[in-house]
Amino acid sequence: MRFLLLIFLVFNLSISQNESIFLHKKFIDGNDTLNYRLLIPKKLKKKGKYPLHLFLHGFGERGSDNKQQLKYIAGLFINQRNRNLYKSYGVFPQCPDDDSWTNRKLVKSKDGMNYKFYDENKKETKALNLVMKLMDSLSNTNNVNKNKIYVSGLSNGGMGTFEMLYRRPNMFAAGVPICGGANPKTAKLFAKNTPVWIFHGAKDDVVHPLYSVSMVEAIIKAGGNPKFTLYDNVNHDSWINAFKEKDFFKWIYSQKKND
Repeated sequence: MRFLLLIFLVFNLSISQNESIFLHKKFIDGNDTLNYRLLIPKKLKKKGKYPLHLFLHGFGERGSDNKQQLKYIAGLFINQRNRNLYKSYGVFPQCPDDDSWTNRKLVKSKDGMNYKFYDENKKETKALNLVMKLMDSLSNTNNVNKNKIYVSGLSNGGMGTFEMLYRRPNMFAAGVPICGGANPKTAKLFAKNTPVWIFHGAKDDVVHPLYSVSMVEAIIKAGGNPKFTLYDNVNHDSWINAFKEKDFFKWIYSQKKND
């Protein structure tokens, strides 16, 4: 029992130490506040220019503790190899419990296509609006390389990733939506200019894989060249597989906007 208690204490200590690397931040716009965590590049140089990587969490990590959004991605971003090879700012906002990263409507469908996604004419959610304003602000700071700004996310955050791409089509050098989806009509707004790597599980029973397939098709039709990984026999948690891809970070950070 004492041995198990010691393991538990060490495990929780390591979690606390990991979380402490992510700075607690708040973005305030009028009467609205967005909690977020900020990861600073390792060995930050005052006159250096660094990439900026936005990550949007899933529906289950919403809240106000400014902590849950790190649930699946803390280890990926603070992995020492990644920290050494890909010196970058990381931005991890937390969506409130009563909001979403994306404009979609839940509908009942026998084929599992249970979401209706609105197009670009529908105003973004309050949470995503705050994220856009936060990114507008951060992207204009002196230490950020404007040609290397990225967005990725899982589930509801994968949907939000697509929205960020079409609502800020000139901001991002690359996007990585994981088990997400969007209205295919929006693909034309970013397809030619922004490389994407889309992930999904073929057995996903929460967000149907055909949502990603539809976006891949739409991006190709709009003149884009998407990278697409569909995992056989994988359900909704395809981010586990995606994060294990040896080229996951390498591909993202190799992308660069033209001056």
